[in-house]
Amino acid sequence: MPSQDTRVAVITGAGSGLGAAMARRFGSAGWRVVATDQHAERAETVVAGLAGGGHAARTLDVTDSEQWEALADFVDARYGRVDALVNNAGVATGGMLGDTPLEDWQWVLEINLMGVVRGCHHFAAKFRDQGFGHIVNVASWAGLAAAPGIASYGTAKAAVVALSEMLRAEMQPHGVEVSVLCPAFVKTGLTETMRAPDDSYPERVQRWMEKSGVSAEDVAETVYQATQKPRFLLLTHPETRWQYRLKRWFPSLYFRILMRSMRKLMPQKAS
Repeated sequence: MPSQDTRVAVITGAGSGLGAAMARRFGSAGWRVVATDQHAERAETVVAGLAGGGHAARTLDVTDSEQWEALADFVDARYGRVDALVNNAGVATGGMLGDTPLEDWQWVLEINLMGVVRGCHHFAAKFRDQGFGHIVNVASWAGLAAAPGIASYGTAKAAVVALSEMLRAEMQPHGVEVSVLCPAFVKTGLTETMRAPDDSYPERVQRWMEKSGVSAEDVAETVYQATQKPRFLLLTHPETRWQYRLKRWFPSLYFRILMRSMRKLMPQKAS
């Protein structure tokens, strides 16, 4: 395999938040970074601040297959390889099932799930042919927690976990690693575009993000280290590690604890 200073990372949603932190982390390690974002100027700003050279900023709407195809062609023509694809771009939704408009379901599934599917689809052949590399799909603790009040968002992220499990089985025989990242609350701009029935949802999420002891840089470090020493499931918050084990080993107990802790999110019956 060629030396690390020639490695190439393609990161979606790299114009802000987790994506920008990942771009900086890979850039600081000598990788050449292709930072993509729906807003071209954001990706360009991130690239301008990266250490080293050979980086590129590209406009990418993850719901547009033609833009994905153009990105894959660009990376192949300019670099001839891709060592890491981080499918990070995403949006947030909140609301109880039945209250969340179907349009919001379609929106979050198209971006958070199908955006990842498109990324994997358009880069899979390149990874298989070159026989090395790493795909990191960004899901969420919400995709594992099965918490109430975020059915549309949690469903999309749970599907990303399932997709990643199957992709791992398909790609590993070709020498390609797959990881799925499941962070809990991290201070980012996710609530800026969040769709929900009322303002209480983004306000609550914003408060939880502000209280988080895990930063975007911490998450970026977890992702980078996974490309050095491959791991499949990346849980970034200490509390989610034991909660995940609790859910797997004692599902009924987990459910009771979940319902107690999440009761304030549930609509209350009229007395």
